[in-house]
Amino acid sequence: MPADTSTDTPIELCASADLSEGGLAVPFDVVCDGEPCRAFAIRFEGRVHAYLNRCTHVAMELDWQPNRFFDDTGQWLLCASHGAVYAPDTGEGVAGPCQGGLLKIELTEADGTVRWQPTERLRPVVF
Repeated sequence: MPADTSTDTPIELCASADLSEGGLAVPFDVVCDGEPCRAFAIRFEGRVHAYLNRCTHVAMELDWQPNRFFDDTGQWLLCASHGAVYAPDTGEGVAGPCQGGLLKIELTEADGTVRWQPTERLRPVVF
């Protein structure tokens, strides 16, 4: 049986220009632990970051409007449902009812393209 190499190949997510500093996120779908989930990518302090779109307090999506995760200052990620506050660069919970940090998804950025890296736990959605 051939080896499963799908975790070896990064998956194209978006153009680098699609992610503005502290701006709208780029959403994408993943399979996490066998369940379909939403994820999102952002730019913070010049670097790209991605997380599973699931609050650690209650498994609900974070965005308060479609693809809006940052507070008004562009410095924190907020859960619209319960007010949990997360650090954009690490996903660590810093205030509110969060329990731990957001599940970080590895991104790379090169040649004007952002790609995400599947893992054993995070897989691409197969249509």
